[in-house]
Amino acid sequence: MGTSLRPAHTDLPEPRRPDPNHADCRGVASILARVGDKWSVFVIMMLSDGPKRFNELKRMINGISQRMLTLTLRGLERDGLVTRTIFPTIPPRVDYELTDLGRGLQEPVKALGEWAIAHQEQIASARTRFDQRNST
Repeated sequence: MGTSLRPAHTDLPEPRRPDPNHADCRGVASILARVGDKWSVFVIMMLSDGPKRFNELKRMINGISQRMLTLTLRGLERDGLVTRTIFPTIPPRVDYELTDLGRGLQEPVKALGEWAIAHQEQIASARTRFDQRNST
């Protein structure tokens, strides 16, 4: 007696169909991850009053590295929120600016950033109290 090569257990359940109410969760999650990223929030806030050059953005956003700013701008450009314009000067000048789509996002992002700034002390106090209660 050897191993049978005939299929067994062929009564497989039907593949799960996505719930139409949750079909876009992954897409929405990836968008929220981009626009909710702290560096993206800062870049969008800094570009809300017009185009900026790379080094100008870097100076305005305290703590961001050149690499992280490059990756953030590239991601925002890929998502259609920022445009990159190269001017044929010597040396070349590159400006970053919000697109119409990005400008539509600037109010919610600005509100979120302003809320965070206004409440950072309260949140720091809450974190301290929590950590004191839960330290071992």
